[in-house]
Amino acid sequence: MWVLLGLLLSTVAILGANYLEGGQLQALLNLPAALIVLGGTCGAALVQTPKNLLLRTLHLVRLALSDPQPHHADGISQLVHWCITARRKGLLALENELTGVDDPLIRNGLQLLADGKSVELIRATLEVELVAREQRDYQAARVIESMGGYAPTLGIIGAVLGLIQVMVNLEDPALLGAGIATAFVATIYGIALANLLLLPLAGKMRQIIDSRSLYQEMMLEGLLFIAEGQGPKSVQLRLQGYLERSDAKTSPA
Repeated sequence: MWVLLGLLLSTVAILGANYLEGGQLQALLNLPAALIVLGGTCGAALVQTPKNLLLRTLHLVRLALSDPQPHHADGISQLVHWCITARRKGLLALENELTGVDDPLIRNGLQLLADGKSVELIRATLEVELVAREQRDYQAARVIESMGGYAPTLGIIGAVLGLIQVMVNLEDPALLGAGIATAFVATIYGIALANLLLLPLAGKMRQIIDSRSLYQEMMLEGLLFIAEGQGPKSVQLRLQGYLERSDAKTSPA
């Protein structure tokens, strides 16, 4: 919601400034320039990005546009519930809780806990999985960042192509306007695409990755506390610090 609102606000600001300066909207609409910048940027991303990473990037882009935020308080409540279940019915009873867990990492940890695995094994297994997932997600964010670097360059290419058309058609004044328009509009498209969408979107993706990693770290610690035999109240108190850390990441400085 906020991502789309920010994109709308920036677009309106640019178009409004253009209108106040006496410009016309039609002057900013140029299909050849859009094809050069958008097509070239997407093509360059396809060249550099493996298929699996590209699919992961698209998944994180959808997350960034929907702006999900993990609820750490709900996670702590869930861990306390699992702790109570384990103390009353035994660790094996946690297998019945697996159906309500969507996150693969947390599901794996809960399964290891239900299987009675040692604290050391649970920690080693989940930490490797957590780091691997975080690195893969950061690679996906870097794909969008790289596209933010390609877009202005493609805008310059569009500008050069437009100037070439101007030079070729110097004897035909009717064709000069189209070439000049492509030259300047392509540059605007490239810079705007990079600075209004791609680079901010990559930053948003990094924030989502950090927030989700913090949530998964909290869940990992909670599962280890349960494996150690900690009581529900102890689990809740020892995880309160994660609430403050999550608030610090989402609150303005």
